[in-house]
Amino acid sequence: MSTADALHRPAVVGARRVALLLLGAAGVWSFATLDLALADLVPSSGGLEAAQRFFSRALSPALHSEARLASAAAPPVVVTAMAAAWTTLVYAAAAMSLSLVLGIALGFGTSSALWLDEPADSGRGAGSSGALAPLLYAAGRVLIALMRSIHELLWAVLLLVAVGLNELAAVLALAIPHAGILAKVFSELIDEAPRDASRALRDAGASKLQIYCFALLPRALPDLVTYAFYRFECMLRSSAVLGLFGFPTLGLYIRQSFASTNYGEVWTYLYALLALVLAFEAWSGAVRRRLQA
Repeated sequence: MSTADALHRPAVVGARRVALLLLGAAGVWSFATLDLALADLVPSSGGLEAAQRFFSRALSPALHSEARLASAAAPPVVVTAMAAAWTTLVYAAAAMSLSLVLGIALGFGTSSALWLDEPADSGRGAGSSGALAPLLYAAGRVLIALMRSIHELLWAVLLLVAVGLNELAAVLALAIPHAGILAKVFSELIDEAPRDASRALRDAGASKLQIYCFALLPRALPDLVTYAFYRFECMLRSSAVLGLFGFPTLGLYIRQSFASTNYGEVWTYLYALLALVLAFEAWSGAVRRRLQA
Protein backbone atom coordinates (compact mmCIF):
# COMPACT_ATOMS: atom_id res chain seq x y z
CA MET A 1 0.00 0.00 0.00
CA SER A 2 1.38 3.38 -1.01
CA THR A 3 1.63 6.34 1.32
CA ALA A 4 -1.16 8.12 -0.56
CA ASP A 5 -3.46 5.09 -0.18
CA ALA A 6 -2.65 4.85 3.52
CA LEU A 7 -3.52 8.51 4.03
CA HIS A 8 -6.70 8.27 1.94
CA ARG A 9 -8.12 5.08 3.50
CA PRO A 10 -8.69 6.43 7.05
CA ALA A 11 -10.45 9.49 5.63
CA VAL A 12 -12.82 7.25 3.65
CA VAL A 13 -13.51 5.03 6.66
CA GLY A 14 -14.10 8.09 8.82
CA ALA A 15 -16.56 9.53 6.30
CA ARG A 16 -18.47 6.24 6.22
CA ARG A 17 -18.71 6.18 10.00
CA VAL A 18 -20.03 9.71 10.05
CA ALA A 19 -22.61 8.81 7.38
CA LEU A 20 -23.74 5.75 9.36
CA LEU A 21 -24.02 7.77 12.56
CA LEU A 22 -26.07 10.42 10.78
CA LEU A 23 -28.38 7.78 9.32
CA GLY A 24 -28.80 6.19 12.73
CA ALA A 25 -29.56 9.54 14.34
CA ALA A 26 -32.07 10.32 11.58
CA GLY A 27 -33.80 6.99 12.20
CA VAL A 28 -34.08 7.58 15.95
CA TRP A 29 -35.38 11.11 15.35
CA SER A 30 -37.95 9.82 12.83
CA PHE A 31 -39.25 7.17 15.25
CA ALA A 32 -39.57 9.77 18.00
CA THR A 33 -41.24 12.34 15.73
CA LEU A 34 -43.78 9.84 14.35
CA ASP A 35 -44.36 8.32 17.80
CA LEU A 36 -43.89 4.80 16.40
CA ALA A 37 -44.36 1.84 18.73
CA LEU A 38 -44.03 -1.89 18.10
CA ALA A 39 -47.26 -2.38 20.06
CA ASP A 40 -49.12 -0.88 17.10
CA LEU A 41 -48.24 -4.00 15.09
CA VAL A 42 -50.24 -6.26 17.39
CA PRO A 43 -53.44 -7.06 15.48
CA SER A 44 -56.89 -7.07 17.02
CA SER A 45 -58.95 -10.23 17.29
CA GLY A 46 -60.86 -9.29 14.14
CA GLY A 47 -57.61 -8.63 12.31
CA LEU A 48 -56.21 -12.01 13.31
CA GLU A 49 -59.36 -13.72 12.07
CA ALA A 50 -59.22 -11.92 8.72
CA ALA A 51 -55.51 -12.71 8.31
CA GLN A 52 -56.17 -16.36 9.11
CA ARG A 53 -58.95 -16.57 6.52
CA PHE A 54 -56.74 -14.86 3.94
CA PHE A 55 -53.65 -17.03 4.42
CA SER A 56 -55.68 -20.21 4.72
CA ARG A 57 -56.58 -19.85 1.05
CA ALA A 58 -52.95 -19.63 -0.08
CA LEU A 59 -52.86 -23.35 -0.93
CA SER A 60 -56.37 -23.43 -2.38
CA PRO A 61 -56.74 -20.55 -4.84
CA ALA A 62 -60.08 -20.20 -6.58
CA LEU A 63 -60.61 -21.67 -10.03
CA HIS A 64 -64.12 -20.27 -10.41
CA SER A 65 -65.76 -17.08 -9.23
CA GLU A 66 -66.56 -16.94 -5.53
CA ALA A 67 -68.99 -14.03 -5.89
CA ARG A 68 -72.49 -14.89 -4.74
CA LEU A 69 -74.14 -13.03 -7.60
CA ALA A 70 -71.75 -14.24 -10.28
CA SER A 71 -73.35 -14.94 -13.64
CA ALA A 72 -73.31 -18.50 -14.92
CA ALA A 73 -71.77 -17.19 -18.15
CA ALA A 74 -68.87 -15.55 -16.27
CA PRO A 75 -65.49 -16.96 -17.31
CA PRO A 76 -63.47 -18.98 -14.78
CA VAL A 77 -61.18 -16.98 -12.52
CA VAL A 78 -58.15 -18.65 -14.09
CA VAL A 79 -59.16 -17.37 -17.54
CA THR A 80 -59.72 -13.87 -16.14
CA ALA A 81 -56.34 -14.01 -14.40
CA MET A 82 -54.58 -15.00 -17.62
CA ALA A 83 -56.27 -12.19 -19.54
CA ALA A 84 -55.39 -9.67 -16.81
CA ALA A 85 -51.78 -10.92 -16.76
CA TRP A 86 -51.56 -10.43 -20.52
CA THR A 87 -52.96 -6.89 -20.20
CA THR A 88 -50.46 -6.19 -17.43
CA LEU A 89 -47.64 -7.36 -19.70
CA VAL A 90 -48.89 -5.28 -22.65
CA TYR A 91 -49.04 -2.09 -20.59
CA ALA A 92 -45.58 -2.77 -19.17
CA ALA A 93 -44.07 -3.54 -22.58
CA ALA A 94 -45.53 -0.40 -24.17
CA ALA A 95 -44.33 1.78 -21.30
CA MET A 96 -40.90 0.13 -21.25
CA SER A 97 -40.42 0.71 -24.97
CA LEU A 98 -41.11 4.40 -24.53
CA SER A 99 -38.98 4.54 -21.38
CA LEU A 100 -36.02 2.97 -23.17
CA VAL A 101 -36.17 5.50 -26.01
CA LEU A 102 -36.39 8.41 -23.60
CA GLY A 103 -33.90 6.89 -21.17
CA ILE A 104 -31.24 6.32 -23.83
CA ALA A 105 -31.73 9.79 -25.30
CA LEU A 106 -31.74 11.54 -21.92
CA GLY A 107 -28.92 9.33 -20.66
CA PHE A 108 -26.91 10.48 -23.66
CA GLY A 109 -27.85 14.10 -23.05
CA THR A 110 -27.08 14.04 -19.31
CA SER A 111 -23.82 12.13 -19.44
CA SER A 112 -20.86 14.07 -18.14
CA ALA A 113 -18.75 12.13 -20.65
CA LEU A 114 -20.62 14.01 -23.37
CA TRP A 115 -20.68 17.55 -21.95
CA LEU A 116 -17.87 17.87 -19.45
CA ASP A 117 -15.16 15.46 -20.57
CA GLU A 118 -13.47 17.84 -23.00
CA PRO A 119 -9.87 18.96 -22.54
CA ALA A 120 -9.31 22.69 -22.32
CA ASP A 121 -6.85 22.74 -25.21
CA SER A 122 -8.99 20.73 -27.62
CA GLY A 123 -10.56 23.80 -29.21
CA ARG A 124 -14.02 22.25 -29.14
CA GLY A 125 -14.75 23.40 -25.62
CA ALA A 126 -14.53 27.06 -26.64
CA GLY A 127 -17.29 29.16 -28.06
CA SER A 128 -20.98 29.24 -27.37
CA SER A 129 -21.42 25.46 -27.26
CA GLY A 130 -18.63 25.13 -24.74
CA ALA A 131 -20.07 27.88 -22.57
CA LEU A 132 -23.55 26.35 -22.74
CA ALA A 133 -22.39 22.80 -22.03
CA PRO A 134 -22.56 23.04 -18.20
CA LEU A 135 -25.95 24.75 -18.40
CA LEU A 136 -27.38 22.12 -20.75
CA TYR A 137 -25.93 19.37 -18.57
CA ALA A 138 -27.49 20.86 -15.42
CA ALA A 139 -30.85 21.41 -17.15
CA GLY A 140 -30.91 17.79 -18.28
CA ARG A 141 -30.13 16.53 -14.77
CA VAL A 142 -32.92 18.67 -13.33
CA LEU A 143 -35.35 17.31 -15.94
CA ILE A 144 -34.66 13.65 -15.19
CA ALA A 145 -34.77 14.38 -11.46
CA LEU A 146 -38.23 15.88 -11.90
CA MET A 147 -39.40 12.90 -13.95
CA ARG A 148 -38.34 10.31 -11.41
CA SER A 149 -39.18 12.27 -8.26
CA ILE A 150 -42.93 11.94 -8.96
CA HIS A 151 -44.13 8.36 -8.40
CA GLU A 152 -46.00 6.58 -11.16
CA LEU A 153 -49.16 6.59 -9.04
CA LEU A 154 -49.02 10.38 -8.80
CA TRP A 155 -48.36 10.61 -12.54
CA ALA A 156 -51.44 8.39 -13.03
CA VAL A 157 -53.55 10.76 -10.94
CA LEU A 158 -52.32 13.79 -12.89
CA LEU A 159 -52.85 12.15 -16.27
CA LEU A 160 -56.27 10.77 -15.34
CA VAL A 161 -57.38 14.29 -14.49
CA ALA A 162 -55.87 15.63 -17.72
CA VAL A 163 -56.86 13.02 -20.33
CA GLY A 164 -59.17 10.57 -18.54
CA LEU A 165 -59.10 6.81 -18.08
CA ASN A 166 -57.44 5.56 -21.27
CA GLU A 167 -54.52 3.42 -22.32
CA LEU A 168 -52.25 6.33 -23.19
CA ALA A 169 -52.59 7.77 -19.68
CA ALA A 170 -51.57 4.40 -18.19
CA VAL A 171 -48.57 4.03 -20.48
CA LEU A 172 -47.34 7.57 -19.86
CA ALA A 173 -47.83 7.24 -16.10
CA LEU A 174 -45.46 4.27 -16.17
CA ALA A 175 -43.06 5.56 -18.81
CA ILE A 176 -42.28 9.04 -17.46
CA PRO A 177 -40.81 8.14 -14.04
CA HIS A 178 -39.09 5.01 -15.33
CA ALA A 179 -37.54 7.00 -18.18
CA GLY A 180 -36.08 9.40 -15.61
CA ILE A 181 -34.67 6.50 -13.61
CA LEU A 182 -33.23 4.83 -16.71
CA ALA A 183 -31.68 8.11 -17.87
CA LYS A 184 -29.98 8.65 -14.52
CA VAL A 185 -28.60 5.12 -14.25
CA PHE A 186 -27.66 4.94 -17.95
CA SER A 187 -25.75 8.22 -17.77
CA GLU A 188 -23.86 7.04 -14.67
CA LEU A 189 -23.02 3.67 -16.25
CA ILE A 190 -21.77 5.45 -19.36
CA ASP A 191 -19.69 7.84 -17.26
CA GLU A 192 -18.13 4.89 -15.42
CA ALA A 193 -17.18 3.09 -18.66
CA PRO A 194 -13.48 3.05 -19.62
CA ARG A 195 -12.54 6.18 -21.58
CA ASP A 196 -9.53 4.93 -23.55
CA ALA A 197 -11.48 4.27 -26.76
CA SER A 198 -13.46 7.51 -26.46
CA ARG A 199 -10.31 9.57 -26.02
CA ALA A 200 -8.74 7.90 -29.06
CA LEU A 201 -11.79 8.69 -31.19
CA ARG A 202 -11.91 12.25 -29.88
CA ASP A 203 -8.25 12.79 -30.73
CA ALA A 204 -8.97 11.43 -34.21
CA GLY A 205 -11.62 14.12 -34.72
CA ALA A 206 -14.78 12.08 -34.09
CA SER A 207 -17.98 13.91 -33.16
CA LYS A 208 -19.62 13.58 -29.75
CA LEU A 209 -22.35 11.38 -31.24
CA GLN A 210 -19.76 9.08 -32.83
CA ILE A 211 -17.83 8.84 -29.56
CA TYR A 212 -21.04 8.00 -27.72
CA CYS A 213 -22.24 5.37 -30.20
CA PHE A 214 -18.93 3.64 -30.97
CA ALA A 215 -16.88 4.01 -27.77
CA LEU A 216 -18.93 4.72 -24.66
CA LEU A 217 -22.16 2.87 -25.39
CA PRO A 218 -20.59 -0.48 -26.38
CA ARG A 219 -18.45 -0.52 -23.22
CA ALA A 220 -21.47 0.09 -20.99
CA LEU A 221 -23.92 -2.05 -22.98
CA PRO A 222 -23.85 -5.22 -20.79
CA ASP A 223 -24.63 -3.22 -17.67
CA LEU A 224 -27.27 -1.20 -19.51
CA VAL A 225 -29.04 -4.36 -20.68
CA THR A 226 -28.94 -5.90 -17.22
CA TYR A 227 -30.43 -2.82 -15.60
CA ALA A 228 -33.05 -2.44 -18.35
CA PHE A 229 -34.29 -5.97 -17.65
CA TYR A 230 -34.49 -5.22 -13.94
CA ARG A 231 -36.43 -2.03 -14.65
CA PHE A 232 -38.83 -3.99 -16.87
CA GLU A 233 -39.48 -6.35 -13.95
CA CYS A 234 -40.30 -3.32 -11.80
CA MET A 235 -42.53 -2.07 -14.61
CA LEU A 236 -44.56 -5.29 -14.49
CA ARG A 237 -45.36 -4.76 -10.82
CA SER A 238 -46.14 -1.08 -11.38
CA SER A 239 -48.42 -2.02 -14.27
CA ALA A 240 -50.34 -4.36 -11.98
CA VAL A 241 -50.71 -1.62 -9.36
CA LEU A 242 -52.30 0.67 -11.97
CA GLY A 243 -55.35 -1.55 -11.68
CA LEU A 244 -56.17 0.36 -8.50
CA PHE A 245 -57.21 3.25 -10.79
CA GLY A 246 -59.52 1.07 -12.90
CA PHE A 247 -57.19 -0.15 -15.64
CA PRO A 248 -57.87 -3.86 -16.40
CA THR A 249 -54.58 -5.17 -15.04
CA LEU A 250 -54.14 -7.70 -12.25
CA GLY A 251 -54.33 -5.00 -9.60
CA LEU A 252 -57.95 -4.22 -10.52
CA TYR A 253 -59.08 -7.79 -9.92
CA ILE A 254 -57.00 -8.14 -6.76
CA ARG A 255 -58.65 -5.00 -5.36
CA GLN A 256 -62.17 -6.12 -6.31
CA SER A 257 -61.71 -9.63 -4.91
CA PHE A 258 -60.11 -8.36 -1.72
CA ALA A 259 -62.93 -5.85 -1.19
CA SER A 260 -65.43 -8.71 -1.55
CA THR A 261 -63.37 -10.92 0.83
CA ASN A 262 -63.04 -13.50 -1.95
CA TYR A 263 -59.58 -14.48 -0.78
CA GLY A 264 -59.33 -17.52 -3.03
CA GLU A 265 -59.64 -15.24 -6.05
CA VAL A 266 -57.05 -12.87 -4.58
CA TRP A 267 -54.53 -15.71 -4.37
CA THR A 268 -55.31 -16.76 -7.94
CA TYR A 269 -54.45 -13.28 -9.20
CA LEU A 270 -51.39 -13.04 -6.95
CA TYR A 271 -50.10 -16.35 -8.30
CA ALA A 272 -50.73 -15.10 -11.85
CA LEU A 273 -48.57 -12.07 -11.10
CA LEU A 274 -45.89 -14.28 -9.56
CA ALA A 275 -45.93 -16.57 -12.62
CA LEU A 276 -45.61 -13.53 -14.89
CA VAL A 277 -42.58 -12.21 -12.99
CA LEU A 278 -40.92 -15.66 -12.85
CA ALA A 279 -41.48 -16.24 -16.56
CA PHE A 280 -39.95 -12.88 -17.36
CA GLU A 281 -37.02 -13.58 -15.04
CA ALA A 282 -36.33 -16.88 -16.83
CA TRP A 283 -36.53 -15.22 -20.24
CA SER A 284 -34.37 -12.23 -19.29
CA GLY A 285 -31.78 -14.51 -17.69
CA ALA A 286 -31.54 -16.53 -20.90
CA VAL A 287 -31.13 -13.35 -22.96
CA ARG A 288 -28.40 -12.01 -20.65
CA ARG A 289 -26.48 -15.29 -20.78
CA ARG A 290 -26.69 -15.27 -24.56
CA LEU A 291 -25.38 -11.69 -24.76
CA GLN A 292 -22.49 -12.51 -22.42
CA ALA A 293 -21.52 -15.66 -24.31
